Amino acid sequence: MENYNLIKPEKLGEGSSIKLDVSIAEVDIYWKVAIEVLRTIVDNNKKGEPTVMVVPYGPLGPYFRMAELVNKYRISLKNCVFINMDEYLKDDKTYIDKSDPLSFRGGMDRIFYNIVDEEINVLPENRIFPDPKHPEKVMGIIEKYGKLDLVFGGVGINGHYAFNEPPESDEVCTNDEFANRPTRVLKITRETRTINAYMNCGADLNAIPEYCITVGMKEIFKAKRIIMIMPRDWNAGALRKILHGDITCRVPCSLFRNHPNANIYTIKEATACPIPEIRVYNK
Repeated sequence: MENYNLIKPEKLGEGSSIKLDVSIAEVDIYWKVAIEVLRTIVDNNKKGEPTVMVVPYGPLGPYFRMAELVNKYRISLKNCVFINMDEYLKDDKTYIDKSDPLSFRGGMDRIFYNIVDEEINVLPENRIFPDPKHPEKVMGIIEKYGKLDLVFGGVGINGHYAFNEPPESDEVCTNDEFANRPTRVLKITRETRTINAYMNCGADLNAIPEYCITVGMKEIFKAKRIIMIMPRDWNAGALRKILHGDITCRVPCSLFRNHPNANIYTIKEATACPIPEIRVYNK
C-alpha cells in the first residue's frame, strides 16, 4: 500500500469509496453541511414523511446556520426526530448536569433548540439523547420509523465517530465486531479527553469526564448517508488514514469505506501531508 502520508493534497480521495469535499474556509463546511441536512428535511416534508437523524453536539458551526435558514425560510422541523450522538457521564454512569458547560444536552438547547422559532421547532419529545440506563432505546426508535435518513458529526483525533473509541491496544476485536457494537456506556480514551480539554477548557484534562454514553456503530451503519466533518488542521493524520489507510476498527471512521454513501467535509489545511518537519525557533 502506498504511504498515504505522501499522497499529494490534490490527490486525496482518489480511489476511496468515501466522497471528499474540501473547502478553503471552515465556515464554508458548516454552510454546506447545514444545507445538506435541511435539504433532507425539506425533501421528506414534501413527501409527508418524518426525518430521522443522528446528530452531534459538535462541531457547533452547522447549527447556527441551520437555525438561521429554518427561521428565515420557515422550514418545519415538527416531523423530525433528532437523536443526539452522545453525552458525558459522571463516574456513577449518570448524565452530567444539564447546567454543566460541558453538557451536550444543555448545549443543544443553547445553540439550536432555543434559537429556532417554537412553531416550527423539533418537538420536545423528539429531542432524544441516548439513555445510559436504557441504551437499547436508540435502536428501538430507528426500528419504529423503519429508517435512519442521515448521520452527521465531527471526527475525533483518533478517527472516532460519536464516542465510538477504537479498541485498546491489548483488546482483541474484529472489524465486524466493532461495526456491530450498539449504543453503550464506555470509558473515553485519554487522547480524546486531551483534545477535548484543549478545545473546551484550557487543556485542563481533569475537567473532562472519563465516561460517556454513545450511539453505536451498529445504529450509525443503518443510516442512508453518513457525513463526517473534519474542520481542523489536526484532522490531517486521521483524514488520510480514513481515506487511504487500512480499513480497521483501530481507525473507526475507516470502516465507513464499507458504507454505500459516506462523505467527508474538510478544510484545505487538513489535506496537508502530516510529516514531521525540523523547526527552528528563535525567540
